[in-house]
Amino acid sequence: MVSDIAETKSLIGSDRVEGTSVFTANGEKMGTIERVMLGKVSGKVAYAVLGFGGFLGFGNEHYPLPWSSLTYDESIGGYRTSVTQSQLQAAPKYADDADWSWDAHARTIDDYYGRPIGEAVII
Repeated sequence: MVSDIAETKSLIGSDRVEGTSVFTANGEKMGTIERVMLGKVSGKVAYAVLGFGGFLGFGNEHYPLPWSSLTYDESIGGYRTSVTQSQLQAAPKYADDADWSWDAHARTIDDYYGRPIGEAVII
């Protein structure tokens, strides 16, 4: 029998991460996590894709954040990041209908957030 437990003290299922709110360091809500991107070889979470903007699902833009920029805060039931709203608005992003290539943009995302080359995860 397969267990339906999606969360333990130290583990969480991806379906529980998706939809979780992301807040700035001062508590302002930025958006929600739409999906996580994992390295195929490493198995490590590389990015959280943050949904930001749009109305009723239209015009929503997707902002990949390095997973390492997020810290879970139990007191708010969401993730905190030191990334500011203005940094996020200028960050690499893609629209629902855009032709996005993770292979072409991963380095751009890492460079934008100042992630050391050693931290980059090959998708």
